[in-house]
Amino acid sequence: MKPNIHPEYYKTTITCACGAVYHVGSTKKNIRVEICSKCHPFFTGVQKIVDTGGRVEKFRQKYGYIEGEKAPGGAKEAKNDAKEAGRR
Repeated sequence: MKPNIHPEYYKTTITCACGAVYHVGSTKKNIRVEICSKCHPFFTGVQKIVDTGGRVEKFRQKYGYIEGEKAPGGAKEAKNDAKEAGRR
């Protein structure tokens, strides 16, 4: 390796919001992450919404969704009625 062109390489810890700690090598020290393999839905098989900054609530307020309510189907019903009328 050429001297003075590579960044410093440290033994560091990666800490997840769920509490998991990983010891790895990196060019940064003490990395904090929000999601890791112990809490990510792909690996756990459990779906959960990670809502940072109220984005989900803001979306529901904007489009009128309430917890447990299905999405409004007015547009889909109108399209289906038009298709059926064209077939007759």
